[in-house]
Amino acid sequence: MDALSDVADCTCADYGSLDSLPAMAEAVLRTAPERFAIAGHSMGGRVALEIYRLAPDHVAGIALLNTGYSPLAAGSAGQEETRKRGELVALAQSQGMRAMLRQWLPPMINSRRINDTPLVNAITEMMSRKTPEIFSAQVRALLARPDASAVLEQIRCPALLLSGREDGWSGPAQHTAMSQKIAGSQLVIVPDCGHMSTMERPAEVSAALRAWIYTC
Repeated sequence: MDALSDVADCTCADYGSLDSLPAMAEAVLRTAPERFAIAGHSMGGRVALEIYRLAPDHVAGIALLNTGYSPLAAGSAGQEETRKRGELVALAQSQGMRAMLRQWLPPMINSRRINDTPLVNAITEMMSRKTPEIFSAQVRALLARPDASAVLEQIRCPALLLSGREDGWSGPAQHTAMSQKIAGSQLVIVPDCGHMSTMERPAEVSAALRAWIYTC
């Protein structure tokens, strides 16, 4: 936000204890200006797609970072995701956010930065400011995520798709597929970067967002 302050009036959404992506999108729209560009990372990217679904004429541009568009998978794959997310929620509730993050964080960043103490501490401090109750609500929202395939095909504003080359959760292949569904979209793959792109490679992400903002 600091890096873009000279070209954009940036605000950051706070979803509180809301536990559905459509409800989060409606909360953003209640306070948003008449016309705005929106960037969302991970779950926030899915919220951005819900915002476009609800109010496409208000969105001047959309940036989707390290995110996805598919609903929870059917069958064993969906059951496994539900189980793993449930275990993380239970750990957060029983031992606190920091204990949960020690398990959650390693697969989310570039494996070569697992021992990058400043990065790991920064992400841990950021996420520890939220409670297990908020974490549980957001997990419920993600497990009930809508299928946004049709939304991608409807996007007519400047669109940026960005992922880390080493993102094992929502990586380059997924963002390439998303980009192919959005006419005229730009695809950026950040090298030496995992899922937490805004904190792993802030300069590169800010540069991509700056270039996108100029097109909005």
